[in-house]
Amino acid sequence: MIGRFAALAFALLLSACASVGGPAVKIDVDPAANFSGVRTYSWVARPDGGTPLMQQRIVDGIDSRLQARGWKLAPNGDIHVSAHVTASEKENLKSYYTRVGYLGWGGFGPPAPNSAMPAETFEVGTLVVDMVNAQTKRSAWRGTASGTVQEDPAKMNALLQAALDKMFAAFPPGSK
Repeated sequence: MIGRFAALAFALLLSACASVGGPAVKIDVDPAANFSGVRTYSWVARPDGGTPLMQQRIVDGIDSRLQARGWKLAPNGDIHVSAHVTASEKENLKSYYTRVGYLGWGGFGPPAPNSAMPAETFEVGTLVVDMVNAQTKRSAWRGTASGTVQEDPAKMNALLQAALDKMFAAFPPGSK
């Protein structure tokens, strides 16, 4: 019994850690958009950021998810798809104290001086996928995914695929 409890606790801990480091995905849908009659799509703007290989992985990933839902790539599709990639540098401040204790007031005062706050910089990448109705020219759907850019291409591809899986999990809207 204890072994099962430990295994369950470990599995929950592992899944919590995996979800914390995964990409943050947001979806926005026009409530008036009707995807029931959509059968074709066309690219109007392919990703313009990142490496050429990553751009191709994004296009291939989006194509495979749309085609898995029965959509076909066509020159003048019902939906126009565009994807954009941006990256920005962020800082993570890590605070720690080189002295133990507090000043004055019986140990309940401000922290001791000599605290250090080294800055750690990292790059955050954002993928934005837009879908516009070709006839009405109205925006119908937008998906965004953000995550820490990885140096290893295999890890970056895994992050991209996880982001696209989350982004297209309930696509088209109203299907699930």
